[in-house]
Amino acid sequence: MKLYSIDTGFFKLDGGAMFGVVPKSIWQKTNPADSNNLCTWATRLLLIEDGKRLTLVDTALGDKQDAKFFGHYFLHGDDTIDNSLAKYGFHRDDITDVILTHLHFDHCGGAILREGEKLVPAFKNARFWSNEKHWRWATVDPNPREKASFLKENILPIQESGQLHFISEEQPQYDTEIQMRFAYGHTEAMMLPQITYKDKTLLYMADLLPSVGHIPLAYVMSYDVRPLVTMDERKSYWQEIVDKEYILFLEHDSVHECCTLQHTEKGIRVKDTFKLADLG
Repeated sequence: MKLYSIDTGFFKLDGGAMFGVVPKSIWQKTNPADSNNLCTWATRLLLIEDGKRLTLVDTALGDKQDAKFFGHYFLHGDDTIDNSLAKYGFHRDDITDVILTHLHFDHCGGAILREGEKLVPAFKNARFWSNEKHWRWATVDPNPREKASFLKENILPIQESGQLHFISEEQPQYDTEIQMRFAYGHTEAMMLPQITYKDKTLLYMADLLPSVGHIPLAYVMSYDVRPLVTMDERKSYWQEIVDKEYILFLEHDSVHECCTLQHTEKGIRVKDTFKLADLG
């Protein structure tokens, strides 16, 4: 197995929304904001090469929405899915599977392309993996709090293509070395791929841990639909992560790709930060 970090650029979100009740005077030390109170966030994906299977975890924002939509998010940076894949000798048509941790637009927008009047899968040879609980949450009757993040043009064409598949909590094993963990605080049944790699365990954090700056338990995003559940989940996960020395892959941290955690006098905090490639 080989793992690759796939950089797709950066976008901006309001710092207050990203840190909830935490005062700006505290969170700006790790995530400085611009004059509009916006912080920069990465859209960093994970590519897993395992035999004949080439799996991409999440797909970033894509580019099919109009200028008004993207005007809220200030996309910037030179990296794209295509040039990052090419750096490792791959093309999007080589992707056999796409795991969507959840269906918020910044995680699944790149799954679908606009070709003229048609919306088609961006990875034509891939199976797309979600789970029934989250799929229904996003498509059947999305709640008002998340509705603006569940864009039909990002989601429904996946099902219409016939390429949609589901993973369940009862059978969370995706592959021999990969299983899905689940979290319910940020959204219903968000999936966190857990990978055995080079005798270590790597956990793809999605929005359970957006950045190193979010490690303290109370640093919960305003976007989370169940913030107290998020805190309980983080407490449990953080203890497991420290005890078992997991490596965390960070999707949204604009600086750090990976980190580990440790116990300190202030609680569980960051131990080391490093690039995925440093694992060898």
